[in-house]
Amino acid sequence: MAPTDQYVAETIIRVRYAETDAMGIVHHASYIIYLEEARTNYARVRGSDYASFESSGFYLTVTEVNARYIKPTRYGQRVIVRCWISDMKSRGLTFNYEIIEEESGDLLVSAYSKHICITHEGQVARLPDSWRNWGGN
Repeated sequence: MAPTDQYVAETIIRVRYAETDAMGIVHHASYIIYLEEARTNYARVRGSDYASFESSGFYLTVTEVNARYIKPTRYGQRVIVRCWISDMKSRGLTFNYEIIEEESGDLLVSAYSKHICITHEGQVARLPDSWRNWGGN
């Protein structure tokens, strides 16, 4: 369940046909794209932008993704992807997510992704101050 004591960004996505499998259910790999969209929206609403992060010499590389698929999501559904930071270290952070069916409020997917900040040369680096300030609320 999304925390009430820190910032949670919400991103609305309408499931496209191309994101589904032969059964008409969202393919498991498509959810990873939804998580990425939620992360970039989180950065945007927090006053940053991933493009400027990259242009300043850094990447936020994914080191781990875990998703628990609770209920199927189908073509045409509108879902809300809730995203928040659950853990932050000097060089990395963890985003947590809930994918909720907009109409019913049902929890469809629970997930997290872990990230490390690296330079364009691949060296581990400290997160910029502007990003480390997100750790609270």
